[in-house]
Amino acid sequence: MYEIKSPNQIILGSKYTIFLGGSIEMGTAENWQTRLTKELAEYDVVLLNPRRDDWDSSWIQSIHNAQFKEQVTWELDAMDCADLIVFYFDPSTKSPITLMELGLFATLSNVIVCCPDGFWRKGNVEIVCERYDVPLCNTFDELVSMTKTFIKDQK
Repeated sequence: MYEIKSPNQIILGSKYTIFLGGSIEMGTAENWQTRLTKELAEYDVVLLNPRRDDWDSSWIQSIHNAQFKEQVTWELDAMDCADLIVFYFDPSTKSPITLMELGLFATLSNVIVCCPDGFWRKGNVEIVCERYDVPLCNTFDELVSMTKTFIKDQK
């Protein structure tokens, strides 16, 4: 397993790539990306992780802010090139960007979603997943299992 974190250059090769999309809200969201990375350590995959080590919450969220634009562009590029997009909605967050990203990519066949009970817009996520036939699970353990199944099916 190899992990590429934002804003590092995304280098594609022949390895299966997985984008770790979902709740990040610093200080609120669980660092589920690290948990999933540990669960996938034995697999020959590249994980594209948007959780940026040097994130600064004081950055103005504007197209005119170079660091912010770099982050958003990195995430969109990573989702565009990923073989699998994993979305996790942490129930302790609102995750408006993750909701938007799910809306952007739900029509693709390479998306899986975990939306535990308690997420404030779980109903919306369930309906979008049902409409576009996106695999949906309720627990992190199910997400790990589903992700491993997707990886194994690619061999």
